[in-house]
Amino acid sequence: MNSSLKAWVRALERTAPIERNPATTFPVLIDSLQGRFGDAPALVAPGASLSYRTLGETAARYARWGLLQGWRRGDVVCLLMGNCPDYMAIWLGLTRIGVTVALVNTNLRGAALAHSIQIVAARALIVGAGLSEAWRGARERLPAALPCWAHRDPDAGLPPIEPEIASLSTSALATRECALPMLEDRALYIYTSGTTGLPKAAIVSHYRIMQWSHWFAGMIDTQPTDRMYNCLPLYHSVGGVVATGATLVGGGAVVLRARFSAREFWSDVVAERCTLFQYIGELCRYLVNSAKHPDETRHVLRLCCGNGLRADIWEAFRSRFRIPQILEYYASTEGNFSLYNCEGRTGAIGKIPAFLAHRLPVALVRYDVAAGDVWRGADGLCVRCVPPEAGEAIAQIHDAGGRPRGRFEGYADREASQRKVLRDVFAAGDAWYRTGDLMRQDEQGFFYFVDRVGDTFRWKGENVSTTEVTAVVSAGRGVSDAAVYGVNVPHADGRAGMAALVVGADFELREFRAHLAAALPTYARPQFLRIVRAIELTGTLKLDKQALAREGYDNSVVSDPLFVEDKQAQSYVPLDDASFARLQNGSLIL
Repeated sequence: MNSSLKAWVRALERTAPIERNPATTFPVLIDSLQGRFGDAPALVAPGASLSYRTLGETAARYARWGLLQGWRRGDVVCLLMGNCPDYMAIWLGLTRIGVTVALVNTNLRGAALAHSIQIVAARALIVGAGLSEAWRGARERLPAALPCWAHRDPDAGLPPIEPEIASLSTSALATRECALPMLEDRALYIYTSGTTGLPKAAIVSHYRIMQWSHWFAGMIDTQPTDRMYNCLPLYHSVGGVVATGATLVGGGAVVLRARFSAREFWSDVVAERCTLFQYIGELCRYLVNSAKHPDETRHVLRLCCGNGLRADIWEAFRSRFRIPQILEYYASTEGNFSLYNCEGRTGAIGKIPAFLAHRLPVALVRYDVAAGDVWRGADGLCVRCVPPEAGEAIAQIHDAGGRPRGRFEGYADREASQRKVLRDVFAAGDAWYRTGDLMRQDEQGFFYFVDRVGDTFRWKGENVSTTEVTAVVSAGRGVSDAAVYGVNVPHADGRAGMAALVVGADFELREFRAHLAAALPTYARPQFLRIVRAIELTGTLKLDKQALAREGYDNSVVSDPLFVEDKQAQSYVPLDDASFARLQNGSLIL
């Protein structure tokens, strides 16, 4: 049996028992792992680590604390915290009592942060160290009676959570204290910007947490000897569930860092004796573009796993850092399917083995870019793409026999959920999940990512909604009209944000940049500005951004004033010929 087939078989074996045990959820599993792995490290971070035993005990304290607040099944608590071991202990404890925990993006500010809390009808909010200023910036938009606690931040001006849990029992909860949640119950809300508008809260059931954790554990064959390096945010499904869950169900340790640092990455991996690490494509690009590090080949890594590793970076990344195996995959937080490139095919995001095609019905359908929707034939049905034609990737939604596999769980916003369902696709009455991603497939069945449909683009590993950014940009002093779009940058993953602005005499670059920095995450801020006289409209009275995106920031074809963000100067500066040349050769990193 070849290694690729072995990975698929392991994943199937590890996930097979899940549906047969509807009361075995991830917090229940962590309780059982205490007995197996005891004092072995589970979550390792500078100055604060948890063993399997203390992880279970800490989670039990948070569960009892939640019961004391009167929270019950279906209540929602928002978690606004940076990476730390207690992050997982909190959501494990609260989900054990049936609470749904919303993992809020720590980059959000102002209206976007308030929206994320309100869209899930939160009963309470827990604010982590260093994030009290973000909370204060959104406080006026939140209900005055919303209970809030601070975690390890004595200066937050909020009640500290630590004294409240300190005296509570560390023993596993008995069913007489609180009934067990079931696999089909909601466990988490994980936010995704999707294709339009403000962040959407994707529903993640206990079933999907178990499925993700065990499937990836099978794919990468996690063992008690493994140590996973995880510098991705715990509010993401990748960093917070996949990297952590897959490692823990195998008995290994997760080495947490607050954020990615190209300078410290290899020193950390070597010092912590990590055998695995989770990536997004941008992380790999930063490492490849970094100066040679003395530890970059002294590691004991056996595998790295992630998504977004571009073909032009792949071989340089693998060979320079001597990575034995790369497991690239495709998945989305709200999606009902995933793809895996177990064969290590450069640039591919995965394939579906023939023996699983009936279980994972995925198709590419023709997409009409001008109309912004799938293309339908004379019979009103969608048309499948043929290799190597690009089309939107869709996956069939199954909801038969009460089985959770293949369902689309959707978002907190029901209307947003419906927009992700494509109906009457290949037959009247069928329903398919829309990825919003254009892909192509080769003759061997490998899928390749092409682009996001619509206006959303991806930058720094995050989806950026042009609708959300445009609203903030347009609120800047002196801005009378604006269009936001993504532009390709050589040697960079995804597309960088660019804004075409119509401005008045009171527009000032430094003030405008400060306005954006206060309202938008770093990855969502436009990297380029173009000052224009007017923004053209299409025949349907939509902003004509296609021509603007095609011209981009090329100063050889654009006569309008162009600017690029200068983070050191905290402003935008003119994009001169020298800066343009550096962008083209990759020496100017945005």
